[in-house]
Amino acid sequence: MANRMPEWMLRDLSLPRLRRYIRAAHGDARAAERLYWWNIEVAAALLGSLHCLELALRNALHNALVRHHGRPDWWTVAPLNERGLKLVEDARRSCGRRLRSTTPDDIVAELSFGFWVSLLSHGSGYDRHFWVPVLHSAFPHYRGRRDRIYRDLTSLVLLRNRVMHHEPVHHRHLAADHDTIYRVLGYLSPELAKEAQTMDRFRAVLAGRADVLGGARPPRF
Repeated sequence: MANRMPEWMLRDLSLPRLRRYIRAAHGDARAAERLYWWNIEVAAALLGSLHCLELALRNALHNALVRHHGRPDWWTVAPLNERGLKLVEDARRSCGRRLRSTTPDDIVAELSFGFWVSLLSHGSGYDRHFWVPVLHSAFPHYRGRRDRIYRDLTSLVLLRNRVMHHEPVHHRHLAADHDTIYRVLGYLSPELAKEAQTMDRFRAVLAGRADVLGGARPPRF
């Protein structure tokens, strides 16, 4: 059993980050290296489907709220809670630092995945003020309860943030995560879900995990 990673990995990637992989590999440093690289490979394979879901959700919710309120800056009249208003203001300020003038589309693009998912929550009466009158219509292929889709999306926000912040995801039930991405995407747009699946390499990457961790093939990302 190997017991030490290369010095350059410890220097360039940092021991505190690598310790999580060493623990997962039960102290085998060589296995931890392979797990680290495979984690990048599988995170990269999830990025495309997460990209499609985040943009489809953002646009579906935004378009529904524009129709409902009759204006592109619907957040100025919608019953957002204090945190929601702060996130919109933060997005406006961020755009203002980069752009000479800010449009509603700029703010929409700046708002986080978590913001859009929060509109489907129960808190602050969002179920009554957003889901019941308008946001259920953003999911034309879904007839279930709000709490189920909110639970699915909350889990995917955590996954998305771990992928985007280069955190471990190898310990998650990634096959279930992947299924959830496409299930929710199908509620929004079956056409986009079908097209994305033709380009998706996630299942091949997942199936190759044992080969990478066993050293039978090198990871690729």
